[in-house]
Amino acid sequence: MRTHLTVPFALRAPAGAPEPSVSGRRLVNAHGQGLRLLGVNRPGTHYECVQTTDRIFDGPSGDASVQAIASWHATAVRVTLNEDCWLGINGVSPAVSGAAYRTAIAGYVARLHQYGLAAILTLQWSDGDYTGGTCQQKADPAGAVCQKPMPDAAHAAAFWTSVASTFKNDHAAVFDLFSEPFPDRLMSSRPAAWACWLRGGRFCTGFSYQVAGMQTLLRAVRRAGATNVVAVGGINYANDDSGWRANRPADPAHNLAASWHSYSWNACHTKACWDQQIAPLADGVPLIADEIGEDDCAHSYIDTLMSWLDQRGASYLAWGWKAQSARFPCGDFNHGNAGPSLITSYEGTPTPYGSGLEDHLTACASARGGPADRLRLAPGAGSATPSKSHCHRLGTHRETRLGKITIVPPWRPRPKQEATRTKS
Repeated sequence: MRTHLTVPFALRAPAGAPEPSVSGRRLVNAHGQGLRLLGVNRPGTHYECVQTTDRIFDGPSGDASVQAIASWHATAVRVTLNEDCWLGINGVSPAVSGAAYRTAIAGYVARLHQYGLAAILTLQWSDGDYTGGTCQQKADPAGAVCQKPMPDAAHAAAFWTSVASTFKNDHAAVFDLFSEPFPDRLMSSRPAAWACWLRGGRFCTGFSYQVAGMQTLLRAVRRAGATNVVAVGGINYANDDSGWRANRPADPAHNLAASWHSYSWNACHTKACWDQQIAPLADGVPLIADEIGEDDCAHSYIDTLMSWLDQRGASYLAWGWKAQSARFPCGDFNHGNAGPSLITSYEGTPTPYGSGLEDHLTACASARGGPADRLRLAPGAGSATPSKSHCHRLGTHRETRLGKITIVPPWRPRPKQEATRTKS
């Protein structure tokens, strides 16, 4: 499939947004300095376009909403995408798909960059006839209306060819190929699931649609001329990266990172598991934990996890920057809702869970003496090594300069507010 793209502006990152590339086991900026992508997930753009006929974003997407994210000292935002809406196929309303959708996403990414934020773009919902999980509630689950175990061979490569062509000159955009693969739920063994994950096609049994593997999607990105950092998450909803190194996709651009998701209810949710499974991976490749969270409307789990990731120079982004509601509660994520929610309003007022992330990002920025993405290296260190004043050591937060974050006057960081627990 060939998709014609027209966008009314140049898709290049302004000077204030981090432009990561891979150097050994770490991400570095354009000057070769170690950096980390720290921030939030912004859900909505993967479901609003197929659940309504007049909305692409769930909540505001203008300057004020982006300023609120930047005020938490975030350096990156993960944007969830929908295959059918981007390509304008399978009957999605033209008002919210095709050129309209692509232009809206490109505009939002440009706005993120204006405020010093990198963008991680991920394929969240894709095509494929699957009736498990949340798809069993859908009248026509074959479309991009729910979460699938693997990307589809019919359109996923075309999606990434189009996305990569759009953002190939914007190196503040990172491509996360497929948000949460779970071929292990359909395959007979974990080795078989990893083979399906990498190669797709005949290596994927038990599927009712043709599958594209991660190598196919990475090839589509590179053939489009994009050398951007690409992140790839493992099996079991990207929580199991145990087979990542053995099944690593071949990248001619040598700009590949590992994605990992870690929630308090996942199988790999203990420090012992992190040390055994994730630490060896982080010793050899940049690690981006691009979804973290917990289901109790508190922050003890992510506090422990962020401290562990800090010590390894890894990146992390919490789910999700969506105002708390009955559908999107602060806690109770694992019981059929879409949370956990970091905020009670789009002005950036944190939930109790969100306050843990905001405090931590503020401490990271303060410990670095500048923006939270810039990682100070120990003298002579060849890898990402946090300074001895690890940013996980929280305490009294001093005034922190925003460094590279581009702020448009007269906006200023808002005073810290106390979060209160609200029942949904």
